[in-house]
Amino acid sequence: MSSPPHGDPAPPAVGARLRELRETRGLSLRALSERCSLSINAISLIERGKSSPTVSSLHALAAALGVPIVDLFQAAEARRVVAVTRDRRLGHDEHGVRMESLGSGLRDQQLEPFLFTLAPGAGGERPVRHPGQEFAHCLEGQVEYTVNGEGYVLTAGDSLLLESTLPHAFRNASARRARLLVVFQAAGDGDGAHRPHG
Repeated sequence: MSSPPHGDPAPPAVGARLRELRETRGLSLRALSERCSLSINAISLIERGKSSPTVSSLHALAAALGVPIVDLFQAAEARRVVAVTRDRRLGHDEHGVRMESLGSGLRDQQLEPFLFTLAPGAGGERPVRHPGQEFAHCLEGQVEYTVNGEGYVLTAGDSLLLESTLPHAFRNASARRARLLVVFQAAGDGDGAHRPHG
């Protein structure tokens, strides 16, 4: 996928942040691997910056560490009761999928909104599942959601709401880019921690 548009922040050091979160929790690579679906080698490669995590890997790692996904992009700030996000959004690019956080930082945050921009054919990773519910709204192009083995095609203006304990995935099945607003319900332990896609 092309570089982020001018004005976006530089890609975050996900690997270094992942290592920091793991070590802060006193977890070895093996212990973290046992908490999620990733191998020790895969986690090590991400931490050393030799591999970039997919969207489903980000979900699995966040769930295993008990943090919102956005905490893998930056250190958690002091939680607020109002949080404004301007045009400089935290983002992550991998395999033609750009994932941008649209808002974070609330105390006991229950929602995690993301903007996904998918290159033609991008997405379609292995199905994932996580506690809570998920809302998706197609802003541009065409996106195919697969939920529990059944396909749903969304075009601009279409929305989908699902129980995210069902296995699900999405991909851009068209020949042009697609943009998708996705809101995950944060399922946590009282501090807004997101525990998705394990």
